[in-house]
Amino acid sequence: MNNHNVNLLSPFVGALLILTFSLASLPMKVLANGEISQQQLEQFKKLPPSQQEALAKSMGVDLNSIKGQLSNNGSSEEKTNTEVFPRGTQFDAQGNPILDEEELEELEKSDELKAFGYDVFANSPQTFAPTMDIAIPADYIIGPGDNVSIQIFGKETDELELAVNREGQIIFPSHGPFTVSGLSFNEMKRLLTARIKEKVIGVDVVVGMASLRSMRIFVLGDAFKPGPYTLSSLSSITHAIFAAGGISDIGSLRNIQLKRAGKLVTTLDLYDLLISGDSSSDVLLQSGDVVFIAPKGNTISVEGEVRRPAIYELNDDCNFKDILTMAGGLLPTAFAKTTRVERYNQDALRTVVNIDLTKSRDLAKKAQAGDAVHVMKAAEMFEHSITVIGAVTRPGKYQWQTGQRITDIFPNIDSHLLHSADLNYSIVVREIDIARNIEILQFDLSKAISAPNSKDNIILAGNDKILVFANIVKLVDSKIDLDALAFTQDNLSKKEQELAKDKYKQKQFWLKYGDEEHLAQFDSEQAAEAKLIEKSIAQFSGGELEEELDLKELTIFSRQRLLMPIIEKLKRQGKSGQPIQLIEADGEVKFPGVYPLAKGARVADLIAAAGGLTESAYVVRAEVTRNQIVNHMAQQTSVAVSLSAALAGDENDNVLLSSKDRLNIHQIPAWSQNNVVELRGEFVFPGKYTVRRGESLADLIAKAGGFTQFAHQEGSVFTRVQLRELEQQNLLKLTADLRIEMASKSMTDQNYSQSYAEVQQMLADMANVQPVGRLVVDLPKVISNTHYDVLLEGGDVLYVPTMKNSINVVGQVQVTSSHIYDINLSAEDYLAQSGGSKKRADVERVYIISANGSIKMMASGNWFTSDAGDNLKPGDTIVVPLDAEYMNNLALWSSVTGIIYNSAVAIAAISGI
Repeated sequence: MNNHNVNLLSPFVGALLILTFSLASLPMKVLANGEISQQQLEQFKKLPPSQQEALAKSMGVDLNSIKGQLSNNGSSEEKTNTEVFPRGTQFDAQGNPILDEEELEELEKSDELKAFGYDVFANSPQTFAPTMDIAIPADYIIGPGDNVSIQIFGKETDELELAVNREGQIIFPSHGPFTVSGLSFNEMKRLLTARIKEKVIGVDVVVGMASLRSMRIFVLGDAFKPGPYTLSSLSSITHAIFAAGGISDIGSLRNIQLKRAGKLVTTLDLYDLLISGDSSSDVLLQSGDVVFIAPKGNTISVEGEVRRPAIYELNDDCNFKDILTMAGGLLPTAFAKTTRVERYNQDALRTVVNIDLTKSRDLAKKAQAGDAVHVMKAAEMFEHSITVIGAVTRPGKYQWQTGQRITDIFPNIDSHLLHSADLNYSIVVREIDIARNIEILQFDLSKAISAPNSKDNIILAGNDKILVFANIVKLVDSKIDLDALAFTQDNLSKKEQELAKDKYKQKQFWLKYGDEEHLAQFDSEQAAEAKLIEKSIAQFSGGELEEELDLKELTIFSRQRLLMPIIEKLKRQGKSGQPIQLIEADGEVKFPGVYPLAKGARVADLIAAAGGLTESAYVVRAEVTRNQIVNHMAQQTSVAVSLSAALAGDENDNVLLSSKDRLNIHQIPAWSQNNVVELRGEFVFPGKYTVRRGESLADLIAKAGGFTQFAHQEGSVFTRVQLRELEQQNLLKLTADLRIEMASKSMTDQNYSQSYAEVQQMLADMANVQPVGRLVVDLPKVISNTHYDVLLEGGDVLYVPTMKNSINVVGQVQVTSSHIYDINLSAEDYLAQSGGSKKRADVERVYIISANGSIKMMASGNWFTSDAGDNLKPGDTIVVPLDAEYMNNLALWSSVTGIIYNSAVAIAAISGI
C-alpha cells in the first residue's frame, strides 16, 4: 500500500482504533444494563454503516440493538423492559422490527399440531444484558464488578458507592479494604455493618447494591442461536435460554443441563415451569457457566377434546395420567371412555389401542414413544329434551319433564310466538322406535292455550320436536314471486307492480343465460325490492311495520320449508305393509300441497293443515280420493263429503284419513274474483271499474260516459296481463335464440366481426324491453259494430290519448323527429324532412306503425307512389329498420328491432296520457 492510500485511510483507522479502545477499556458495568454509553454512541455514529457493522461484529455487539438505541437517543423516557420479537423477525435501518401481519395471521389460524412450549422462548436473540430492577436475593454471591452502596448516619454521616475490585475487595476510604468476594449478600451486609460499627461508635449502617456486575456465559447444544452471551449477574437458566432465542425444533425442553467448570450442577425440566409453575430448578448462573440443551427425546401427540392439544416430550416412566396433566385435562365435551391411541408395534405397523381415561387402571398405563392420542368428542344428541322450531320468539332446546304439555312450553301467545305464527296448525314430531321412525301429532295452538284440558294440549314425550308454522304468503328464492304479488294489487300502485314483476323476470333471464355484470346489478337492487314487500305487507295488515323485514325471513318458517325434511323422512319409512303416511289437499285451500298424515287425522285436520278454506270454496260437497288394495289389486275410490258438516264435527263427513288420501275442494260454481278494468285518458269518467263476467268493452265505454271531444280513438292502446306475460316469454326465447345464432355465426363464419361488447349490449337492450301486452283494437269499430267487440278480463287497461296531429319518424334516419300531419305529404316527404335514411337503413323494409298498433308493410313497387300519403294518418309512426347485413346477416335481428320499436311506440303513447 502506498503512502497516499495510507494517508487517506489514516483518519478512519484512527477513529476505529479510538472507538475500539474506548469500547474495550470501558468497564463492563457500563454494558450490564443492555445499552452502551452516550460517549460510545457519539463515536459510533461517526463511522460509515459498513464500518459500524464490522466494529460491532469484532466486539461481539448486536448491531440491531445499537441501532435501536441510536433511534431512541435523546428520549427522556428510560427503557425498563427488554423488547423481544419472534424468530426470523426482520429489522429496518432504524432497528425497528418488520412484522408481516399476514404471515402472523396464517400462523395463528394454522390447525397443525405444534410442539408444546417452544413458542414461549421463541424470541429474537438478545446480546446485551436485560435491565433487571428486582430485589437482590439474600443468597446472591458478591463478586468483582459489583457496586456496593453504604450509608452511614448517626454520629457521622456519609454515603458511599464502592466497587468490588478484581481482588474481591472494596476499598473504604477511611477504614481500608474489606474482602467481600464469595460472600452472600446477607453475609456481606452483616460483615460490613459489624466492621464499620467497630471502628466508628454511635453510627448506624445501611448496606445495599448500587449496580450489579455482568457475566459472560455460554448457551450450547440445540439452542436457536448457540454461543456466548453477556447477561446480568442475576440471570438464571431461563434468562440464558431467552437470550439465545429459545430452543431449536430438535432441542429438548426437559433436559437442559447447567455445567460449571466441566461438572453438571443441575438439570432443568421446563415442563415443571410451564405446566406447574415450579421454578425451583431455575438456578442463578455464574460467570463462565455453560447452559447445554440436549436433543429432544421421545414425543407423543395429544389432540381432540383436551384443553391444550400439542406434541409433548416424554420422560422416563410417563403414563397417561401424566400425559393428561400435560394436556391441561379433558374438555367437558370429551368422550374419554374410548380414547383412541395409535401406536407403532414391533413390526413398525400402526395399531389402535382404546383406553378409558376415566379409569385409574388405564391412566396408569405407560405411554410409548410415537403414540398419537385422539380424545374424541361426545355425541351432540340431547337426552330427553324438547326441540321447538318455527315462528316462535325463543326457538331451541327445552327441558323435558314427565307429564309436560304444550302449554308448559307456550304458556301464552304474545311473549312466546311471532306475529306471523299460524295458531291453527302445529305438529309434534315424535320418535316411535329405536330405528328413529317418526309419527306426527297435530294440534291447534290457540285451542291448547285457551282450553288447557282439550285434546290439543298434547302430553309431550322426550325428544319431541314442536313445529310452529308461519302463515305468510310463500316467496321464491328470496326474490319477488308473481304469485306473492297477487295479494298486493290493491295496495301498490300500478307502476310499482309492473316494476316488481319486470325485475323478477329480468333476474330469471340473467340467471338462465348468465351475465355476471347484470347479476351484480340486480343483486344490488334487492334492498329496494325488500322495501316494496315491506310496504305491501304493512298496508295489507292495516299498519306500519315495527321493524325492517328480510325477504329470506318471510319464507324460513313456511310450510314448504319446515315440512320438507319430515315428508322425505316419511317417504323413506314407507314399505310393504306400512303405507307412506302422507296426504294431500288440493283446490280451494290457502296452502295446497302434501302434508304428513297425523295420528287420527280427519278431513277438518287436513283443511287446518292447508291453512283453511278460501272464500271461494264450495262447502256443500268435496271429494276424498283414496287408494285401496282389493284382491291384491290397487283400486281408487272416491268418498263425497260435506265440508260444512265435516268442519262442524259430524263424523259421517269428517272421515278418518288414511295413507295417500287426496282431498279435492271445489270452487263455487260461476265464482269469479272482482275483475277490475281501468280506463285512462280522454273518457268522460275515466278510472277503475269492476266488471262482471262476460261484459264487453263497448258496455264499459258506455258506462264511462263515452269519449271526450279531444279523444283520439284511432290512437288507443289496449293492454292485457296475459298478453304481457306471453310477450315476456317470447322475448326470453327470442333472446336465447339470438344468443345461439350469434355463437353459431362466430364459429362457422370466418368473416364474423361482431365484438363481445356489442353482443352483450344487444342482449342487454333486449332484456330491458318492457313488454306492453298490447291487443290491437279498432276502437271506432268497437263502438259502431256490435259484432266487433272485446270481452274484458281483470287487469285490462284502455288508454285513449288526446288527439295528436303529428307523424313520427324513427329508426335509421338522420334525425328522429315528429312532424305536423299534412294530407298532401307522402312517407318519402316525411323521411326527407328527417334528413333521409342512414347508410345502414333497410329502405326496402320501411313500414308504418299505425296509431292503434297495426303494422302496414308496403311493397317496394308502390311504396313511394303519389297516393302514399293516403296511407298515413295522424299519430302514425314511420319506422326505418336496420339492414341485417350490418349485423352479419343475423336472421333474428329483424324481429329484435321490430319488437324494440313497437314496444317503444306503445310505451310512448301510454306515457303521454
